[in-house]
Order: sequence, then structure tokens, then C-alpha cells
Amino acid sequence: MRGFTLIEMLVTIAVFSVASVALAFVIQYFYRTNAYVFEQTAAVESARNGIIHAMRDLREASYGSDGSYPIVSAATSSVTFYVDEKGDGVIDRVRYYLGGTTLYRGVTAPAGNPPSYTGQSEATDTIATYVHMSPSTPIFRYYDANGTELVPPVDVADIASVNTTVTVNLNPARAPDDFTLSAGATLRNLRGH
Repeated sequence: MRGFTLIEMLVTIAVFSVASVALAFVIQYFYRTNAYVFEQTAAVESARNGIIHAMRDLREASYGSDGSYPIVSAATSSVTFYVDEKGDGVIDRVRYYLGGTTLYRGVTAPAGNPPSYTGQSEATDTIATYVHMSPSTPIFRYYDANGTELVPPVDVADIASVNTTVTVNLNPARAPDDFTLSAGATLRNLRGH
């Protein structure tokens, strides 16, 4: 019976070591690459869910508990309106707005008798992160009853529908490219105003 010589054993160990190191680098690269893709996917999914929620809220915009007109303000990077956000019969003031690269939703519940939103705190939550919008691209666009886009400053009484566009990218310097999400809503409770 013949065993391995010292040279054969050293060559085998060297080849195994090189293969192990190469495999470790490949596995590390694979996980690092996929981690980025998973983070990007989570950011896009969060933005998608936030936009769906925002458009559902806007569809149901209604007069405030204090009798205020359904839309408080409308700008290219924010919109404030009244809606029964929780489905509990209480009309909340809801504000969607961009702060840096994060899209937020703020909700203010009325208090007192008669109900008032003044002096009440706003509960804020994050709708989308890693939002990268071109300065010339508005997040919110407003249209009248004829489908004509309204130009800023927008008269809230003319708004019949709202479209939103959000571009999400975890790292603009790295592929994959931007993911652009769009949705729209017709304000049901304002038809024929």
C-alpha cells in the first residue's frame, strides 16, 4: 500500500485552500449583491403600498369635522385633505409630504366640541424611503373635472383628481436603476362640485 507523499499532500492542501478562498469570495459577493436587491425590492414595495394607501385616502376625501372644505392645500410635493382615515366615523386631517428623500403621512384627529384640528398633534409615519425625485418632476399633479392639469398655485376648489409619481432608488450611483411608481385617484365626494 502506498500513501500520499509529502509533496502530493502539500499540493492537495494548497489547491483545496485556493478553492476554499475563491468559493468564500464568491459566496460573500453573492450575498452582498442579493442583500442590495432585497433592500431595493423592500423599498419599492413599501412605496407601492404607501401610494395605494394615499390614493385610497384621496378617493374618499370629505368635508372636515369642523365643516372645512375637503382639500386643505395642494402643492407639488405635498397634499393635505380630510378623510375618515381609520374608518371609525371620525374625519381626520391627513397630510402626505416629501421630507428629504422620505415620503411621510401625517394624521391629525379633531378634538373638542365643536371639533377642531387646531392645536392637535400630528401622528406621522413613513410611507416611502429612498425617494429620489428630479426637481422638475412633481410628486402630486392635480386635474380639473375636464382632465386638464392644474398649474401651481392650485385652487383647491378646482381639483377633481390627483395623480402621484414617486421614483425610488436605494443608491442612484448603483444599478438597478430608478423604479418609478404612479397612481391616480378621482375625488369621489367632490363630483359635480
